[in-house]
Amino acid sequence: MAEELAGKVVVITGGGQGIGAATASALSRLGAKVVIGDLDQVRAEKTAGELGADALPLDVTDIRGFTEFLDEVERRHGRIDVLINNAGIMPLGDLETESDATTRRQLEINLHAVIHGTREAVKRMRPRRSGHIVNVASFAGKAGFPGAATYCATKHAVVGLSEAVHLELHGSGVHVSCVMPGVVRTELASGLGEAKMFKAVRPEDVADAIVSTPRKPRFDVFVPRSLGAMGKLTRLLPRRAGETLARVLKADRLLASAAHSPARAAYEARAAESGPGVTRTDQ
Repeated sequence: MAEELAGKVVVITGGGQGIGAATASALSRLGAKVVIGDLDQVRAEKTAGELGADALPLDVTDIRGFTEFLDEVERRHGRIDVLINNAGIMPLGDLETESDATTRRQLEINLHAVIHGTREAVKRMRPRRSGHIVNVASFAGKAGFPGAATYCATKHAVVGLSEAVHLELHGSGVHVSCVMPGVVRTELASGLGEAKMFKAVRPEDVADAIVSTPRKPRFDVFVPRSLGAMGKLTRLLPRRAGETLARVLKADRLLASAAHSPARAAYEARAAESGPGVTRTDQ
């Protein structure tokens, strides 16, 4: 793996902390040329400085700015071999009480930015007949979890987007992977407990899964892998049986029960704003 990634130019959105920072660290150790894009430039530069990577300011909701960010990476490094669309937010609460501003912000960061980043990567990679796009979605992109309806909607959309582009690029030399973690112990998961068979993982676990995809390209990447089997099982069951199983495992309350947790207050406040720290790592 080290030989395959050494010298590769890898871009990570929301790479200043959490999964993004853990992925940047893993890639740097393998000799990749890592470029971190993050709204929190101070944090991004600190992370990059510790790893010997580059850091550039990036607001993924600024579509023109996102394009210019990728242009600058190419000016500095000549190409982009891997783009990891990792930035996202997860405000929690019932849909009926969610503000339209919160809805739109999730759509902008979690979905529109991923669509734009993917499109820009395809334009740059297809002519070279090489490259890899990694879209960080969530297991919430395969199921519905009360308390995070819009978040689930955006992640379902990212999975669908990735599947379609994966098929569009068949035979082109450009690969697409969709990473679907469960609960990851980053700031995004503040206040979340655990459900039976939904064990939380570390950012480093997700990073290892992301880093493995260029070595052996594959589309579905579940973290932990057991989530893939769980998803297949629930899809085979009749709906009523599947919902009963979710209640028994307490998966139906995993996100909803944390919506008003004091432990999430700081994160929720930042997720509702447009300032530094909003574009954090996913899951």
